[in-house]
Amino acid sequence: MPFDPTFLSNFLLILTGFGGAFIAALWIALVIWTYRDIRSRSRDTLVQILSASLVAILNIPGVLVYLILRPQRTLEEDYQRTLEEEALLQALEDLPLCPGCERRVKDDWQICPNCHTKLKKTCHECNQLMELPWNLCPYCGTAAPGVRRDSAADMEEALRDLGISDDDEEVKVE
Repeated sequence: MPFDPTFLSNFLLILTGFGGAFIAALWIALVIWTYRDIRSRSRDTLVQILSASLVAILNIPGVLVYLILRPQRTLEEDYQRTLEEEALLQALEDLPLCPGCERRVKDDWQICPNCHTKLKKTCHECNQLMELPWNLCPYCGTAAPGVRRDSAADMEEALRDLGISDDDEEVKVE
């Protein structure tokens, strides 16, 4: 088979054409990728235009320079980080403060571990934690000891709990 120089010339011409088309497509793809990437990282249009033109002018070295200079996080990542920080701050603000030393305490603590201030009291009936000013347990409905009762039936019950009968009281009153 004889060697045909026109075949080699045509083959090199086609190979050069495909190579040039590949390089042009790569160049355009890098410019588009850079523009999309900087749009997700910055709202400043001047920075977006400069980044895309840097890659358009310098091609692959421009992409390397852009990768070095671009912001580390996208706008979405910054937004998510801000949301996380706000959630953490909100969680800290939701914790109650000790009235004595104003440090953060947990809801189920009876005494502040720092200043020993009493934070809650326990119900004598069901042993659930109650706020200090509460006179009635919200869990079982039992009145706290020493609380004044208004009705006569409650008075009889209170006297019965103390072991005093109504007859003994009438005798003491006379």
